Amino acid sequence: MPEGDAAAARREKAIARELRQTGWWKRRIADGRCHYCRRDVGARGLTLDHVVPLIRGGRSIRGNVVPSCKDCNTAKKSLLPWEWDAYLLRLSRLTRSRYSSLS
Repeated sequence: MPEGDAAAARREKAIARELRQTGWWKRRIADGRCHYCRRDVGARGLTLDHVVPLIRGGRSIRGNVVPSCKDCNTAKKSLLPWEWDAYLLRLSRLTRSRYSSLS
């Protein structure tokens, strides 16, 4: 990774750390619900996820961060929104086919 990219990534991560301390972010996580799976995990169970990941050109701005449970954040990795949607669709098809084979 070129040094300029590494420096930019460090700046964006620092901005994200600052964003997590704001009242805006605290209000976003107050209901404790994951943006992706909609599970209630509690405010302390949520992480800040970049919808468009930093490594894929995303920024640490309000419009690009959502509260995410650890499971979703780990599974999403550096996927773009359309890639994440495709992943979830494949996952739901696999789950349905497993349950239908049990019947």
